[in-house]
Amino acid sequence: MTHEHDHEYLHAHGIPHEHDHGHAHTHENTKAVLNRLSRAIGHLQRVRAMVEEGRDCSEVLIQIAAVRSAIDNTGKLILQDHLKHCIVDAAVEGDQKAIDDLCEAIDKYM
Repeated sequence: MTHEHDHEYLHAHGIPHEHDHGHAHTHENTKAVLNRLSRAIGHLQRVRAMVEEGRDCSEVLIQIAAVRSAIDNTGKLILQDHLKHCIVDAAVEGDQKAIDDLCEAIDKYM
């Protein structure tokens, strides 16, 4: 089996795997993304504690909106990083699969 055939098999069967698009994945914002995720996780844990304490529903909803915003901003940072590096490389190399994968990911994200 060739690598391309293996890759298609994994996709066809929904098996998680890493993508090798023929270019290095440079992620200059990895540390910022991890920090944002850690803060969002901590915030969500505090929201859970608010619910357990029986805090006012309005306060809880406001805090859930803040968590959602933090997650959305983290996703935006990941998308920008991916576009600036991986997708630019894929476009130069004519890697339509990487572009198609991004389109699918955006569709699921939104």
